[in-house]
Amino acid sequence: MERFTEILVAIDNVVWGVPLIILIMGTGIYLTVRLGVLQFRKLGKALKYMVRNEEDGIGEVTSFGALCTAMAATIGTGNIVGVATAVVAGGPGALFWMVLAACFGMATKYAEGLLAVKYREDRGGGRFLGGPFYYIEKGMGSNWKWLAKLFAIFGVGAGLLGIGTITQVNGVASATKGFFDPNMEHAVTVFGTDYSIVTVITAVVVAVLTALVVIGGIQRIASVTTIIVPFMAVAYVVVCVAILLYNVKEIPGAIVTVIESAFGLRAMAGGALGALMLAMQKGVARGIFSNEAGLGSAPIAAAAAQTKEPVRQGLVSMTGTFIDTVVICTMTGMTIMVTGAYDIAIAKGLEGVDVTSAAFATGLPWGGEIGAAVLMVALAFFAFTTILGWDYYSERCLEYLSGGNMKAVSVYRWLYILAVLIGPFLTVSAVWTIADIFNGLMAIPNLIALLALSGVIVAETRSYFKRLESGEIKG
Repeated sequence: MERFTEILVAIDNVVWGVPLIILIMGTGIYLTVRLGVLQFRKLGKALKYMVRNEEDGIGEVTSFGALCTAMAATIGTGNIVGVATAVVAGGPGALFWMVLAACFGMATKYAEGLLAVKYREDRGGGRFLGGPFYYIEKGMGSNWKWLAKLFAIFGVGAGLLGIGTITQVNGVASATKGFFDPNMEHAVTVFGTDYSIVTVITAVVVAVLTALVVIGGIQRIASVTTIIVPFMAVAYVVVCVAILLYNVKEIPGAIVTVIESAFGLRAMAGGALGALMLAMQKGVARGIFSNEAGLGSAPIAAAAAQTKEPVRQGLVSMTGTFIDTVVICTMTGMTIMVTGAYDIAIAKGLEGVDVTSAAFATGLPWGGEIGAAVLMVALAFFAFTTILGWDYYSERCLEYLSGGNMKAVSVYRWLYILAVLIGPFLTVSAVWTIADIFNGLMAIPNLIALLALSGVIVAETRSYFKRLESGEIKG
């Protein structure tokens, strides 16, 4: 297993090397410039569109339902476990690069949502299918269909083996075990290894709940996520704000530490460049894991939105990155810094959810068990909705690959549920590495398409706001 992990790390380092980081950041910067910093100029309008559905829109679910499905897939372990992993592995500066990448990533996510609606396909009966595979094939031309299929293949892999199943349920199982059975007092043997009975129960419960929802398709997924996502996001932010207010005197020092670490200023002599690159790599990688800007997953949900205006859905889509990373991930990272959880993690060798648990346990004048319970509940709901969202994404990728063979999709659903069931019994490091690899591979064809179709994105944007200003359409 150790050799297998080493091979995965080697592949991950190649995939997430300097070229991909430049491609992700460069695409976001390029679109930001071409769109005139639209993600900040139109953020207020985007937030308004987020909660107000378009009149006479056509699609499977409301724009808010599509956004919640997309956010269900993004607000998950990446916000709790991923941030902690990035900060521990890449230093506090990883948080800076995560947020900076997200600011540019908002423009990327806008472009993805716009293209998803523009090039989506009406399958009849109120069903719409869209995403990178269609805007690559239809927008770039049939000669590029191989690139569309490549994206879909990586999408199925990411859903089944990476970001969609194993990482999410693994995080939930770690949190429940840490709360109910931290000392492994009630162990059972599974696959020749001892696990807590809590881990086994968690695997079964999450797998059963997943089956009950995903069998119902996008409508049931959207109906569940529109309730869970807003409630848990607000609740989690409230707790984080409480921790920051209680430790408000530590905030200035934490910000300085993050900035210095981001540029390698806290590294030993001669190691500044290496520290900077490590912080950038971990921050950008975990950032895209969390908000999925540039990954190409969110536009699959956006394509199902009830809308006639691609630009409008693009604006709604970009709010997901703002809420996910600029707000929630920043909150998580700062709680880890101001409570001293980062120092505790370095000293004790903590990783993943244990780091954030340390922040919640020490950040407020309550017992450690209460903090762990709050985090466990938040992580459970976030991860569960991410599992639901990624089932939808990967199913649509498979539907595209199979030419609409719904029997293949039905079989895949059960394989997906099986992956959820066995997820808690895999090692944390290997799981996250596999997820990173698939994320990077998905991003490459999608980012190529965004750059190739940037002229279409700009033209659609100008046309929409021109019609909006003239009163031709309602805003």
